[in-house]
Amino acid sequence: MNEGMLDVGDGNLVHWEVSGHPEGRPALVVHGGPGSPWPGADRFFDLDRYRVVSFDQRGCGRSRPHAADPATDMGPNTTGHLIADMERLREHLGIERWLLFGGSWGSTLILAYAERYPHRVSEIVIVGVTTSRWAEIEWLYQGVGRFLPRQWEIFRDGVPPADRTDLRAILAGYARLLDDPDADVRTRAAAAWTAWEDSVIGHETNGKPDSYSDQPPDDLVAMVRTCAHYFSNGMWLDDGILLREAHKLAGIPGVLIHGRLDLSSPLDTAWQLTKAWPDADLVVVDDAGHTGSVAMREAMREALARFADR
Repeated sequence: MNEGMLDVGDGNLVHWEVSGHPEGRPALVVHGGPGSPWPGADRFFDLDRYRVVSFDQRGCGRSRPHAADPATDMGPNTTGHLIADMERLREHLGIERWLLFGGSWGSTLILAYAERYPHRVSEIVIVGVTTSRWAEIEWLYQGVGRFLPRQWEIFRDGVPPADRTDLRAILAGYARLLDDPDADVRTRAAAAWTAWEDSVIGHETNGKPDSYSDQPPDDLVAMVRTCAHYFSNGMWLDDGILLREAHKLAGIPGVLIHGRLDLSSPLDTAWQLTKAWPDADLVVVDDAGHTGSVAMREAMREALARFADR
């Protein structure tokens, strides 16, 4: 395995690593969160046939500076910056075109990159499809509260009363709390945020009740700070643009894998994307939520095997 730190500007160093066959089909793993690296994602690939690149997005994992440090400036950490980082990494590694693989927030970033640089993308495999439209954000951080009203009120009350006027204010309130120089303020805010995320995931089929909170304290704070920063700014994407510009993906084969029981990211987004991107096949996994299942993991392996020798 090769690894390194890529200077992407703005004082940021992005950690990357490469596994698999040096002459294999290039593939990039794009993790979710934002701010949640996906260690071991290369296990879904046949490493005798793929050259798999993974990287930790700005502010998280082994990239530096780390978002858990309140001195880290979150300004140069936007969707546009991450797209540029991916392209700079491709150039650094001397890759002409690569398959993109990821899920959740990673699928939004994959789509945004592919619509900017379609000629650099050979295939796409997405798990847990999101496009981060406001309707999707509103569902995840408020709408699903219809099923979990007590837990949502606790999430809402994690910010000061002045920030509880609507969802945009709530998310911005969390972003301010995660920027606070007081470590106790940041820790309490991160705990309240992840308690909500855990509640949603924990109520899904195969859900784990501590999926988000079960991580080292600094990684947890970095993830929540990054999430609050992104979601409170609408991911720096014009609302609905990824669906409107999905025609730019024409000619790129894709597989969209989505759990029918996904509570945090309902299936309709994946369905709408297939209407706008005819080259993508939709695989619906009946027993899976956002956290997946044995059948979903098998579907991921099958999709990657399908493109291995293409």
